[in-house]
Amino acid sequence: MSDSPAPASGSSSESTTRTALGRVAMAVVWPSFLMAGVLTALVFALVDPGDLTWFGGAPVELPRQAVYTMGFLLFWLIISLAASLSVLMATLPELPQDRHPRAWPR
Repeated sequence: MSDSPAPASGSSSESTTRTALGRVAMAVVWPSFLMAGVLTALVFALVDPGDLTWFGGAPVELPRQAVYTMGFLLFWLIISLAASLSVLMATLPELPQDRHPRAWPR
């Protein structure tokens, strides 16, 4: 056995793209995780999970921790989607200055 590292699979541009994608993903996921925690604490400081009811009026018969978990995951999903859209819009390619987006007027 040799102690030399295995050759990297793929090109350096693939590695760079993967690194950039990882950075963008962490720029979305980590802040949204933190804010979902803050939002969960704020919401459940005001709302008691035992008092929740479904739309028909039937009580939600789930343990408190399940309601907290589902609330956190829902908040995390919504905040992540909003942050993803923000990153997407911030990284859209620029249009050439001599061309209108709808090619009008000519």
